[in-house]
Amino acid sequence: MWVDAIGRTITYLRISVTDRCNLRCVYCMPKDGLQWQPRADQLTVEEIARVVATAAKGGVKRVRLTGGEPLVHPEIVEIVRRIAAIRGIEEVSLTTNAMLLERLAQPLAEAGLKRVNVSLDTLNPERFRGITRGGDIRRVAAGIAAAEDIGLTPLKLNAVVVRGLNSDEILHMACLTLQHDWNVRFIELMPIGNIQEWGDGFPPPDARYVSAKEMLTSLSVLNLQPVSAPTGNGPARTFRIPGGKGTVGFISPLGERFCENCNRLRLTSDGKLRPCLSAVEEISIRDALRAGKPLDGFFRQAVMQKPAHHEMRIAASATSRRGMSQIGG
Repeated sequence: MWVDAIGRTITYLRISVTDRCNLRCVYCMPKDGLQWQPRADQLTVEEIARVVATAAKGGVKRVRLTGGEPLVHPEIVEIVRRIAAIRGIEEVSLTTNAMLLERLAQPLAEAGLKRVNVSLDTLNPERFRGITRGGDIRRVAAGIAAAEDIGLTPLKLNAVVVRGLNSDEILHMACLTLQHDWNVRFIELMPIGNIQEWGDGFPPPDARYVSAKEMLTSLSVLNLQPVSAPTGNGPARTFRIPGGKGTVGFISPLGERFCENCNRLRLTSDGKLRPCLSAVEEISIRDALRAGKPLDGFFRQAVMQKPAHHEMRIAASATSRRGMSQIGG
């Protein structure tokens, strides 16, 4: 069992399977995209499975697959199948923009995927197209429906709240939980590679941040009641609208740090362990993987390098050299 320097037990691994994405969300990457990693630099299915097998021996029980957009990976179903079969892994989940989820929900579920989180920052089709620079919200809706039909639940909808972009929609989005057994979660904008100008029509850097406290205040009309967090809800503070089927959550890495309960490590698609989302430090394990060397020592190093807290600030420059799509949000 891996325990870090301040006593946190590590049971959760987030794996970015690719840095590629089929959208260009304004808070995630530049309009023209980024220079993709060469395929040869990215971990193979077999290599990902070896990493997870090592992690499972160290006490990791839950794995979440991210990107980029994980569903653009041509072998995503096989990745899920291999991880789900590893002894000690109790749950494999995935975060997606859902653009490809309609056709992949069933094969993913059959491979062993248990749950999906869907990134959805607006319910307005035109605004969605603008935020994502070309996305079609109808495909997202179809993906959500397919995930529910096949049992990839409880379903979570994640919205990054930005003033002047979508902050006027959180009441409407929260009310989705009245009729749907969804976990709608509002997330504070983090300064991870997104502090540049986003272009005409979008808010400037110093006007974007909305705290979870302000979000809660704006939803006071709903009389939200605190509830125990659903399984896998991570650091979200969770509430329910009286009589509602689902829950409303708030993730506040800046306004209310939750680092004292962090139980995760991250693995980038090019084979680097990250002790913290905002950390500059990365531990490369790709060469060791390809040389057939043991990985336990690299994991122990990453665990012991976990900081007591992150260094993100509301009005600060980005704290990582990589953007969110390159790290695996």
